[in-house]
Amino acid sequence: MSALQNINANFDQVGKAFVEHYYKMFDADRSQLGPLYNDTYSMLNFEHSEGRPGQFKGSAAIVEKLRTLPFQKVQHQVVTLDTQPTPNGGVIVMVCGNLLIDGEQMPTKFSQAFTLLPTEAAGLAPGSFFIFNDLFRLNVG
Repeated sequence: MSALQNINANFDQVGKAFVEHYYKMFDADRSQLGPLYNDTYSMLNFEHSEGRPGQFKGSAAIVEKLRTLPFQKVQHQVVTLDTQPTPNGGVIVMVCGNLLIDGEQMPTKFSQAFTLLPTEAAGLAPGSFFIFNDLFRLNVG
């Protein structure tokens, strides 16, 4: 079977369940997000640009970045959520939403895109997904 035939028919359900789980964990205690990433393959771009490097590889580096963000409390509000399947059973997830940071009333707009891959793609036990790519950007300006 070609990789292009191995499309996850439940991609929308997987993406929506993932987003709900991810932001619930992030908002409660972002230091606990490590198991959603992979030590070897996961990568995060967080406000990455040429003048401001923000690229992190591996679950430890990613969680350290998220843990040390300069706020105590955050609440994600998902406004739009789009999903598409990828070859090999993966899912692309695109989120646009609002962040309420440290109790502020004026939300900050954000976009975040994830590529989710089945755990067996990383040689792990099948039946779950991990975050392969995570791209985060504040929508300002």
